[in-house]
Amino acid sequence: MILSVNNVSKSYNDEIILNDVNFHLNEHDKCALIGINGCGKTTLINVIIGKLVAANITGCAIYSSYGIESDSGVVSLSKGASVGYLPQNAILESDNTIYEEVLKVKKPLLDMQDRLRELERSLDGLTGDELNKQMDIYHSLSEEFDRLGGYMIDSEVSGTLKGLGFDESEFINPVNTLSGGQKTRVALAGLLVGAPDLIILDEPTNHLDIGSITWLEGYLRAYKGAVLIVSHDRYFLDRVVDKVVELENGHAIEFTGNYSDYALKKETLRVAALNAYLNQQRDIKHQQEVIDKLRSFNREKSVKRADSRQKMLDKITLIDKPTGLNDRMQIVLTPKVESGKDVLTITNLSKSYDNLLFSGFDMLLRRGEHVAIIGDNGTGKTTLLKIINGLTDADSGSITLGANVTVGYYDQEHHVLDDTKTIFDEISDAYPTLKETEIRNTLAAFLFTGDDVYKKIASLSGGEKGRVSLAKLMLGEANLLILDEPTNHLDMTSKEILESAINNYTGTVLYVSHDRYFINRTAERILELRGTTFTEYLGDYDYYLEKSAEAFVSVASALIQANSSASDSRFTTGNSGVISSTDGTSASSGALDYKAQKAAAAEERKRQKQIDELEAKISDFEERLSEIDAEISNPKNGTNTELLIKLQKEKEEIDANLIIAMDDWEQLLNE
Repeated sequence: MILSVNNVSKSYNDEIILNDVNFHLNEHDKCALIGINGCGKTTLINVIIGKLVAANITGCAIYSSYGIESDSGVVSLSKGASVGYLPQNAILESDNTIYEEVLKVKKPLLDMQDRLRELERSLDGLTGDELNKQMDIYHSLSEEFDRLGGYMIDSEVSGTLKGLGFDESEFINPVNTLSGGQKTRVALAGLLVGAPDLIILDEPTNHLDIGSITWLEGYLRAYKGAVLIVSHDRYFLDRVVDKVVELENGHAIEFTGNYSDYALKKETLRVAALNAYLNQQRDIKHQQEVIDKLRSFNREKSVKRADSRQKMLDKITLIDKPTGLNDRMQIVLTPKVESGKDVLTITNLSKSYDNLLFSGFDMLLRRGEHVAIIGDNGTGKTTLLKIINGLTDADSGSITLGANVTVGYYDQEHHVLDDTKTIFDEISDAYPTLKETEIRNTLAAFLFTGDDVYKKIASLSGGEKGRVSLAKLMLGEANLLILDEPTNHLDMTSKEILESAINNYTGTVLYVSHDRYFINRTAERILELRGTTFTEYLGDYDYYLEKSAEAFVSVASALIQANSSASDSRFTTGNSGVISSTDGTSASSGALDYKAQKAAAAEERKRQKQIDELEAKISDFEERLSEIDAEISNPKNGTNTELLIKLQKEKEEIDANLIIAMDDWEQLLNE
């Protein structure tokens, strides 16, 4: 055991935040600390840090300002263990360069290196026994330096900085000139290079792009020490942790496994808790009915029996109603107007600022599709959404909205909400024709129930405002939702609500996100912006990972084969090992052919998927038509004029849709 947290409690203004929290970490555990926003995760981390700082534990002093005292409880660390802590926004002020700032965590090894240099210089002019004595000291120190990884310092620092998204040309930039997010990445790099026995990370992925997050996942999985992570990135937790500690109602509950394992076990516990509560409520109701019946007889024996049962009933330990079970409503959000089949057509779109963002981009978005756009920070994803929304002009190309398309745009940085209004008034004022039940049902789906709907917008957290904005957006007239990082600032419960809302939304959705778990749950097509080019993947995020890895291996294999082919004199390799062409042809033509084949295969999968969907739709139409014909022919309905008119109208609508579906199906078959 490396860390033990025992009976830790903390209150603010008589509000209990932590209530006898207990958990422990073993020396190689990778543990997630999770819970809804405001449950006390950061408070618990700060209590732990406060205890360790007070005990002068290595690695915590730099962030001592984050430590707080608990009301009670004990935090213990194994003897001699070191701790590294990264808060959400590390306070890092330094005149050092990025490289120097990270390198300084290796000071003991750097001091050892300086000592070796001094010994080397002192050997000049020595002879005999004195030389042998100094050589023995030098060899002993050199072996220790090697054992501790001294000869790998430069590669370790450079590799860590590159893994966290810094280009080598940026290593010389002063830390004090960096943005807050860049400073946090430098602090994270220093923490990792320092290699403490226990790493504590508070939202480490907030300032990282997908490439850097993937690198960090691999690093932490292979890390020899223990790791405690606070994060809302469920995909990240799935790939890193083997243990989950959940804070709920002030208490900590431990689960073995990654986040998905936790979610499955948690749902099982939720169902069991609800069943226990409902069974007890049924038993109480039954007992009360028996007691009331016995009293109604108004006989001495009956009254005594009723009193006896009442005493037994009063002694029952009541099970509290589980929270988080009936507060999520599954509703299907349907746009008031259905768009045409082709929702958005983009042709040969290009955009540059100081450098080219993308060019030659083509896309067809069809009704009902849910498409995710991914890529590194700064590549132009948000710019694309702004161009589609008319907020920014493209350099070239065209954007065409389909018939009856109305766009709803969500920018997580700019919620259009009135701080003076309540949540309910914000929605009802925007949509005065909606009934109170409709508004409440939708708000309930976004976790605003009961009196919560009368909270002032000004009193809400960033995540709560995001949920109100999303609910407002989905109740609007839009049938094409364009969302920019919709899960930012949302806790895990809120993300699950949004996933459910999108999956049950019958309109079309195009969004930018770095949340891989969210993408995996909601996207059926992915567009990756890499370099200046978009690549399409017809599947979820796991499918994207699989296919992009296959493409990388295939291209690498093709290049290696071309490089090693002595019989083909057109290609030579220089000292750098980079393939160059002696006749002006491209060395990656095979790779281009491969990409063309993959693109063709993807198009064929897309076509076949559309055919399958249309065949299923046609089958449903035909089945319903048969049901309608049977109802119309039923003698029992012969005098029900209102029903017959309704059935005839539905039949005409289905006939019209069936003809459209058959035309689309035939067209796809002939492509």
